[in-house]
Amino acid sequence: MNSNKKTARLVGILFILAAVTAVIGLLLYDPILNESDYLTAGAEHSRQVVLGAVLELILVVSAVGTATTMYPILKKYDGTIALWHVCFRFLEAVLIIIGIISVLALLTLSQEYIAGGAQNSSVFEANGTVLKAIHEWTFLLGPNFMLGINTMMYSFIFYKSKLVPRFIPIIGMTGAALVFTCSILVMFDVIEQVSVWGALLAMPVAANEMILAVWLITKGFNDAPLLKMIKAKQNVSS
Repeated sequence: MNSNKKTARLVGILFILAAVTAVIGLLLYDPILNESDYLTAGAEHSRQVVLGAVLELILVVSAVGTATTMYPILKKYDGTIALWHVCFRFLEAVLIIIGIISVLALLTLSQEYIAGGAQNSSVFEANGTVLKAIHEWTFLLGPNFMLGINTMMYSFIFYKSKLVPRFIPIIGMTGAALVFTCSILVMFDVIEQVSVWGALLAMPVAANEMILAVWLITKGFNDAPLLKMIKAKQNVSS
């Protein structure tokens, strides 16, 4: 039980760390992703952009950490879905890494543009457009599409096992469905990802992660389902 409490606290801390680094990292990317003169602004704010990349790398570690840390607990209730959760969380992390690489490549492009005296701007802008598009797609497919799938999986196991109060996985499954729907709507140009609708559809899954994180840190996993499973295994072995 003590080991499970420690696991729960670690998962909660990793969820919060992932959320904080994701938000701050994206804000630090602002000069190179959102400025109209990003080829100049990127080089001027190179350390800020690199710091954003470092924070997103911490996000990747935290995201994978939540899945692998929860896996030993979740697999006791549904081994297949628990494994799928780890795999889809890993795919989310891979997409985030591709997005990081695209931003760092865009930073290099910006620095080369400045070093060359801002010549051949059309060529640099064409390459920059491609790199920004790669980041936009990874930002959609990772923290929206894949996030919706893996959140649905761990929330379903939490709902079935009663390891946490059922209102939390209900929020989780609702948020997962909404953020997944958001990604599909964005892919078909029905809404913009960075928009009021995009924010509203993403809000429940973000709320779920923070509520779950606080619960795991303060309360941990419910002991009753775990004790029941241990007792059932003892009865089988005897």
